[in-house]
Amino acid sequence: MPHRAPKATRRSLLAAPALLLARPGWAQAPEAWPTRPISMLVPFVAGGPSDIVARAASHTMAQAIGQPVVVENRPGANGEVAARIATRATPDGHTLMVGSIGVWAINAALRPNLGYDPIRDFTPLVLAVTTPNVLVVNEKHPARDVASLIAWLKERNGRASYSTSGVGSSDQLTTELFKLRTGTEITHVPYTGGAAAATDLIAGNVDISFQNLGTVAAHISGGRLRALMVTSERPHPVLPGVPTAEQAGLKDFVVTSWQSFMAPAGMSTPLRDRVAGALRDALLHADTKPRLEAIGFDVVPTTPDDYRRFQQAEIDRWREVIQVARITAG
Repeated sequence: MPHRAPKATRRSLLAAPALLLARPGWAQAPEAWPTRPISMLVPFVAGGPSDIVARAASHTMAQAIGQPVVVENRPGANGEVAARIATRATPDGHTLMVGSIGVWAINAALRPNLGYDPIRDFTPLVLAVTTPNVLVVNEKHPARDVASLIAWLKERNGRASYSTSGVGSSDQLTTELFKLRTGTEITHVPYTGGAAAATDLIAGNVDISFQNLGTVAAHISGGRLRALMVTSERPHPVLPGVPTAEQAGLKDFVVTSWQSFMAPAGMSTPLRDRVAGALRDALLHADTKPRLEAIGFDVVPTTPDDYRRFQQAEIDRWREVIQVARITAG
């Protein structure tokens, strides 16, 4: 006679599938990813830092995962248009978004009626790149270092101006932080981008500017602008001989503009880690990392948890600057 399990054992075996179904975490197969092309949203026009980072990462990422990674530029409302699209997407790893310090931190601190929450509405993936700002003056400016610039600004007693790429930009907030640290008064002159802000500084129409390294590196090497300090933690290889803020006498003044990748809220932790790993691999690829470093980016892909802590600290830091300096979005 064929051997049969005891009745109690048979009942346990029959109950096992029901038990597994009652506990999805035990029976659920890993989520398939990717199963179709990836959409990578960029909240600005082509050619800017977010777009450069997205396109650099998308190329090597597509080769690794075996699916196209399509960069989609969705500019508008300082990043809000793309962010709202992303929040409505399914958190299955097929819609990603790369954005800047403005989109993921400054907007939250500056705009109380923002149409998205960069913490609640998104799954963090990686902090991708950072780049410092550089304090620059016109080549004919009398200041030769930060100390002499501070003395000059105090003599002017508010009759000096600074250019930025716009209200709420990292260069504006860096200058406002500089004003708080040094007790100086400087009038803000916003432009529609960093290139225009640098051009008017070269022309002598404004006195100083904190600009993204990539925006002013060529002007510095060409002698049109003089760099007085860089806001990175260590001296930057693109600017040999230019002191950091700490070396110039300013404590707690490490400021970087940065780009990071996010996904819609609700992504499972295993899938989040797989997507983040693919992005880190793409950013550190031998074809990607040198390209980004050559134009002034520091490639620093983090874990999702490390990025979330960094993001929250940035929101808190700039909210304090915005409140003390009474900066408004309008």
